[in-house]
Amino acid sequence: MRHFVGKRLASKALFCAFVAFTGSSQAVLAQDLPKILSNPETRDRHYLPDFSYAGYEFGIQPIPDVTAEIAVADYGAVPDDGIDDSAAIKQALAAAHSMDTPVRVRFDSGRYQLSEILWIERSGIVLSGMGSGDNGTELYMPRPLNQIDDGGALTEIRAYLKEEDKYERQKSANLDVLFSEYSWSGGFLWTRVPGGRHATYLKRYDREIEKPADIASAKRGERHLEVRSASGLSTGDVLQIHWHNRAGPDGALIASLYGDTDLKIGARHWESPDRPLVRQATRIEAIDGNRVTIADPLLHDINGELPAYFAKWDHLSEVGIESIALTFPENPYFGHHNEAGYNGIYFTGVHNGWIRDVRVTNADSGILTDDLANVTIANIVTDGDHKAHYAVHVGNVHNVLIDGLDVMNPTQHSLSFNTQATKSVYRDAEVWTTPTLDQHAGANHQNLYDSVTVHVAPNDQAEDGTPLYDLFKAGGAGYWQPGHGRYNTIWNLNIRVEGGVEADAPIAIVGKSEGPEARVVGVFGNRPILFDYNPEPYSESMGERVTAAPSLYDYQRNQRLSGRSAK
Repeated sequence: MRHFVGKRLASKALFCAFVAFTGSSQAVLAQDLPKILSNPETRDRHYLPDFSYAGYEFGIQPIPDVTAEIAVADYGAVPDDGIDDSAAIKQALAAAHSMDTPVRVRFDSGRYQLSEILWIERSGIVLSGMGSGDNGTELYMPRPLNQIDDGGALTEIRAYLKEEDKYERQKSANLDVLFSEYSWSGGFLWTRVPGGRHATYLKRYDREIEKPADIASAKRGERHLEVRSASGLSTGDVLQIHWHNRAGPDGALIASLYGDTDLKIGARHWESPDRPLVRQATRIEAIDGNRVTIADPLLHDINGELPAYFAKWDHLSEVGIESIALTFPENPYFGHHNEAGYNGIYFTGVHNGWIRDVRVTNADSGILTDDLANVTIANIVTDGDHKAHYAVHVGNVHNVLIDGLDVMNPTQHSLSFNTQATKSVYRDAEVWTTPTLDQHAGANHQNLYDSVTVHVAPNDQAEDGTPLYDLFKAGGAGYWQPGHGRYNTIWNLNIRVEGGVEADAPIAIVGKSEGPEARVVGVFGNRPILFDYNPEPYSESMGERVTAAPSLYDYQRNQRLSGRSAK
């Protein structure tokens, strides 16, 4: 352990662990579970969320097969003929929407050309191709979204950008343009609740929240709640739990989010008290009088100082996109927030859904999310030479699992926990170029980077000449800082230095936008690593891979399935 003095000054709040080299000839294997899992005293002092509820059906049930199908060929969509297939595909989708049972909209092998948005606005619809690789299905989008009519879907965000003076201003580049609405919104494959609102920006668009029940008391990490009256609830209801901060910067919810920290808390945490600051989508599993059991553990306590209630949530379910490649033409990079709208998938308003076996090439953003819960995004590849804003982004979501992700293209934000993301997981992800573990501010908390590999080369150096890489470089507006809330966790982070550092020389891995009470367990690589995280996190196994539990998500899921979980 030593302090690192580089691009930022060492201080009492600075955590800087020296991680020993763990090449194949010097690897030190962890034979036992870390204390945060095995030692009762450590577990009591250092809370670790149960992340195993992330994914489809709270991490337990397999993604279903949908047998009924509609073939786009029956509506005139022919691959590889160079003719635009938008009208035919939309007719097939319209037929699927007219059905009242789950249905798969099936594509054949080959390239389909698409120049309009494909809307999925009903539960039980799955877009399915013949695979994302060779001899699979490819959707080719020759034009960006800024040349396509979205029917007013992004009217609110366009007004917000203008009213809030959201401009990308770079005087040295003679650049002064309004942010693009496609920087974090929109996609050619777009799910939404009809007439719904995938994201909230302007208060004048806010609608009255329907409240089936007030919650009297409950404990963080538990699944049992006491409600004041259960008359408005039914077993099987999928609802949200809302926590508001109506007590300003010193409110109990701020303390629950960030603990006792000296970090500056942005004003957005209290300037909209009528909007929930934290939302947890869940399902009611049982009702016994006024005692309610929900499907997943609570994010926060509920009591007189931390009030909460059940809120109605309009959403789709059993929606999927699978076995397909999305390809954009080679296109110029116009810079951060200036994206033209080469976005693949915009997944919004879904509970129990999935995206799997998808490749996205030359995108501005591969997969964007909003207003989701219990979605699995699995076996994804993003590639191409075009620099993307996001590879796979999770924001305003709960219990989303990204399981198996290869990021092969340059990105602004590779693996992003964005505004109000909770209990979500990147598991088994590998970022091959310009990696960032982006914790993007906005009250995101209790999220997990699990078994992530990053390939780095130094992009700076410290004052003493030590090569440096800013792995935790993040975004997020100042009014949403700090970078993350309590209990964000890094588990088995594999740092592979590809060049620019001598074989036995150290590299500094730093961040400038972190948050309080992180958990960092298992950081290792092919060089000595000076690991800099601020404020000081709980840490274990610095310099070695946790072999007894290579994946925290898998370990916790197995514990739950075996009945040994405390949750």
